[in-house]
Amino acid sequence: MPHSLILNLLPQSPIPPQYLTGRHLHALFLTLVSSVDRTLGDRLHDSNADKAFTLSPLQTNSSFSKGGRGGSQLQYSHQQPIPAGTPCWWRISLLDDTLFSQLTQLWLNLNPNHPWHLGPANLYITSIQGTPQSTQPWANACTYAQLYEQASDLDTTIRFTFSTPTAFRQGKFDTTLPTRECVFNSLLTRWNKYSGIEFSQIALESIFPSFINIHTEILADSRSKFIGILGEVSYRLLGEIEPIQIKQLNALADFALYAGVGRKTTMGMGMMRRLDY
Repeated sequence: MPHSLILNLLPQSPIPPQYLTGRHLHALFLTLVSSVDRTLGDRLHDSNADKAFTLSPLQTNSSFSKGGRGGSQLQYSHQQPIPAGTPCWWRISLLDDTLFSQLTQLWLNLNPNHPWHLGPANLYITSIQGTPQSTQPWANACTYAQLYEQASDLDTTIRFTFSTPTAFRQGKFDTTLPTRECVFNSLLTRWNKYSGIEFSQIALESIFPSFINIHTEILADSRSKFIGILGEVSYRLLGEIEPIQIKQLNALADFALYAGVGRKTTMGMGMMRRLDY
């Protein structure tokens, strides 16, 4: 069962921008995990395989207002410190029940007076949201069976927003072009790994982009440079396509909220979700 959890945070001291990178937030997540299960934390740290979680960049409550239509784009880099006392939120998605259950003690025994550290800053986790909110589209939870059962077998338009820079691996190099193969094969791989409802083959040949409004952004830190796309892409399902194939593609599209696509999803990149019309 995938979960998309929003952790509401309150920094007690300014957070310098150099500690707001995906690498530092990834380390904070592993610290949270290790606080309840050190063996699990070590295993997630050492694993090079596709991991059963994704993270967002740290967001201030003004992030949505800066994100364009519907606030669909998120704040993915910070040039200035986040001041002390600024309410922030951070999305953690978990793609399998095992990982969620292993972290149950973390959610149940949350101490709002226990500080966590992001660089030199102390952070308090004030609350966790795990169900849909009108003001927070990134919080949700749904079983894989429900995702599949609720997916439409009639809807032939799929509209995505790429909310943090997104790129895909092709061979030895990255590509920023959101082709049907890159987007839907990325979703399919994660769906088949965690859902227990395997799709042996999807109707890729029936997917065609019908609307594209994207641009590239460069995200650089002291170690590397990452180029990814932001914006919206709509796909239409055309030609002779069976209802079950439409249903499978819609299930993958709904799953995107939890899984993200492409590279570095455990460091805040590749966040995407389906948009309503």
